[in-house]
Amino acid sequence: MTTFLLATHNANKLVEFRRIFETLKEKIGAYELLSFSDIGFDDDVEETGTTFEENALIKARAGAARGYITIADDSGLAVDALDGAPGIYSARFCGRHGDDEGNNRMLLEQLKGKQDKTARYVCAIACVFPDGRSFTVRGTCEGEIIDTPRGTLGFGYDPLFWIPEKGMTFAEMPLDEKNKMSHRSAAAALFAERIISYIQESIC
Repeated sequence: MTTFLLATHNANKLVEFRRIFETLKEKIGAYELLSFSDIGFDDDVEETGTTFEENALIKARAGAARGYITIADDSGLAVDALDGAPGIYSARFCGRHGDDEGNNRMLLEQLKGKQDKTARYVCAIACVFPDGRSFTVRGTCEGEIIDTPRGTLGFGYDPLFWIPEKGMTFAEMPLDEKNKMSHRSAAAALFAERIISYIQESIC
């Protein structure tokens, strides 16, 4: 069994990754997925990167230093009319980290008077091995920003992120359905393709 460490304390993110990884068992094989909380990791990891990939690598290297194959993601919303903002600052767009309501309110304020509401969720996943090997992948999900929040599921900008072909927001979509098309699911599928060769190298 391969043990992976997910570099997060975010319970919502851990739930999503565990469900996604369940669909990848055939590619990855037997595994367990731990979080920072599971191993008592309380260090403050400062995300100083300028891209999703750089921030994901910073977090993954912190876990790999503890001897784990560590996975980290940096995810966010990129809105075309805002030149890609909030981007890497998605979790603290309103100035307070993790304030979903404040972030959504700030996003709507920034979009007032703008006609283009196209946007995409972006997820960069980094994997770092204790021996220093690493790789990153990126997944995206295209959508639009609506003017009024809809739905009570999900988190972050999900109540405003509208999927035209589904006729609903991510916050209205059951988690299993969301995971089939989300940015994290797309990135996780690419991750599964890459991780196999890295694990084989470790065995050899």
